[in-house]
Amino acid sequence: MSAPEPIVFLVDVDNTLLDNDRIQSDIQHHLEREYGAQCRERYWTIQERLFTELGYRDYLGALQCYRAEHPEDVPLFSMSSFLIDYPFADRLFPGALDALRRLRQWGRTVVLSDGDVVFQPRKVQRSGIGAAVEGRVLIYIHKEDELDDVERRYPARHYVLVDDKPRILTAIKQVWGDRVTTVLPRQGKFANDPEVASSSPAADVMVERIGELVTHDLQGLLSSDEPALRSAKVTP
Repeated sequence: MSAPEPIVFLVDVDNTLLDNDRIQSDIQHHLEREYGAQCRERYWTIQERLFTELGYRDYLGALQCYRAEHPEDVPLFSMSSFLIDYPFADRLFPGALDALRRLRQWGRTVVLSDGDVVFQPRKVQRSGIGAAVEGRVLIYIHKEDELDDVERRYPARHYVLVDDKPRILTAIKQVWGDRVTTVLPRQGKFANDPEVASSSPAADVMVERIGELVTHDLQGLLSSDEPALRSAKVTP
């Protein structure tokens, strides 16, 4: 293992950098427009079931399950092209890539996401997120269970985790404690769900939009007096 860096930023994708709620809405509207309301309802029922089972959205897996149920519904198979060719760059939150570039001035910046092995990497690549972090992308099934692997790949004395899901922030805070500063962008349904908010401890830092990190006092994110952290900013 290489020597720990002073600070590493770990940034989520869905509803943190990308407006995933809008992506889901686009998928549902396309399904209904092209294949009918009944198809849309059944596909999304399968989608929700897989989300409960897996913990992440498996759009292509739901399409495979639908196909198994309706093997003669041949026209729906073209839905895979809509998913793979979706213009993810158009769904970046304002300032998302600028925020990643700003974080990179302070420390190594890594995408830390959950998802399947095809659609999620496609999102990251086509949106420009992967290039903005110089290819440093980690996609797990349950990222909160893979912190040992995160540390092995990107050892750091301190982490800053930016994620829209209070559950994830809480789970990782419980493992890393004061070694991590949690940042919650109040974007998307999870970050703005009152029931979720009431059942989870508050994040260390809250911002209304990811783009606020472009001008945010990043030094204030580091709850440490250690000189190595105070001087962590690097030249872009």
